[in-house]
Amino acid sequence: MGGVTRSVGPIVRVCEAGGDARELRVRLLEALRHQVGFDFHAFVLTDPETSVGSAPLAAVPAVRDLPRLIRLRYLTGVNRWTVLDEPPVALLSTGDPARSLLWRELLAGYGVSDVASVVFRDRFGCWGFLELWRTGGVFGAAEAAFLAEVAGPVTAALRRAQADTFVARPPGSRRLGPLVLLLSPELTVLGQTPETHEFLRVLVPPAPDRPPIPAATYNVAAQLLAVEAGVDGNPPSARVHLEGGLWLTLRAARIGGRDIAVTIEETPPGERVTLFCRAYGLSGRETELLGHLAAGADTREVARRMFLSEHTVQDHLKSVFARTGARSRRTLLARALGWTPGAGAAGSGPTVTV
Repeated sequence: MGGVTRSVGPIVRVCEAGGDARELRVRLLEALRHQVGFDFHAFVLTDPETSVGSAPLAAVPAVRDLPRLIRLRYLTGVNRWTVLDEPPVALLSTGDPARSLLWRELLAGYGVSDVASVVFRDRFGCWGFLELWRTGGVFGAAEAAFLAEVAGPVTAALRRAQADTFVARPPGSRRLGPLVLLLSPELTVLGQTPETHEFLRVLVPPAPDRPPIPAATYNVAAQLLAVEAGVDGNPPSARVHLEGGLWLTLRAARIGGRDIAVTIEETPPGERVTLFCRAYGLSGRETELLGHLAAGADTREVARRMFLSEHTVQDHLKSVFARTGARSRRTLLARALGWTPGAGAAGSGPTVTV
């Protein structure tokens, strides 16, 4: 598609329309396909702090190879999303494809001749990455430049989609207890707690009459393998939105020196606040302020802790309201901490002074 005239307009319009993160990515892929041809793809949301995949959306040649594909991707240093910076795009064909463990051991067998890798990162974190695979040809410099040009708007849209998930939990919302999925070093599922199946079905909806694919757990487990191999030093954990303002934290660890246990539990309030601040692009001062409020401090105490006047604290708080769309401290804290406004202290989160 080297001679095609490309326009960022359709991509920007999709980004501006917003939507939940899955719907947004589906529409972005459709718009990108008209501008940059590709045969297969992997569009993965990541934890903004750890850069570990949390919610993948992929079309691959063989679903049965997905665990192997993810494992090899995390063990491959070539064009890894964690090392891409400026430009945020890299083409496999511009170097020696054989240096890529993923291409050498899997993609070449599919007939993939080139991979375009794009990272979506801003100063608040890494929000996702996209890999486009092409068979029977390579991506051109103009296509790489186009992908680099749209990376900014897509990054902002992904971050907004994550921010929109921070809603106050509705009355009667369930609290999720710890779940466990046990994997082999090759990422074969060995066992799981009974409720894990339901979680996976909600997180990555499967095709009708098909079992859920534990792609999110594959990602954190593969990151553990990457850490052990010295490919990447980020912790093997990721936080992901499930539904109704519920955020979950996935962590991977070795069991008995061989198998890998992935634990899944509700994200604790402190971690939620950190994600909330990143997603809404709060400044350092605003983030510090919200942390003090979440810990139960009132305006006077916040002013004392931050060495500011109460008037300045109120100004910072107004800025936070403007950025997040919250109209009261109670609503702000309910969304950031994940509890229901007006509920009793039991099961609703920490007691706060508002």
